[in-house]
Amino acid sequence: VTVRLNHHQSTLKGGRTLIAVGLGVAAAAFAGRHAFRLWKPVRQMIVETVRTIPSPSFSAYYKGGFEAKMSKREASHVLGVSPSASRTKIGEAHKRIMLLNHPDKGGSPFLAAKINEAKDLLDSSSKK
Repeated sequence: VTVRLNHHQSTLKGGRTLIAVGLGVAAAAFAGRHAFRLWKPVRQMIVETVRTIPSPSFSAYYKGGFEAKMSKREASHVLGVSPSASRTKIGEAHKRIMLLNHPDKGGSPFLAAKINEAKDLLDSSSKK
């Protein structure tokens, strides 16, 4: 069975296609306009949220390199103990850190030397 369309019917089909395309473009434009209107409050909310995130300066890690001459404060930071810690606490902290950073286990010789220097400094000024 063959169906022949006359000129009037084929024009209607082309017109329907144009109407469908036009409605699609209009819907996309409306959605875009709506998205741009929503973006302003969303952007403001994102900016406010980012401002509430704590800055890296408040992190739990010490920022900066080593001092030329190690101070008691720096030594306590290296070992993770109080500057007035007992020799027992200093020894435990030194052992724990050296197990993780020993050069024989792939640790840095420089860091191992700094850890030992911190232990020696705190040991010389601590009480038994």
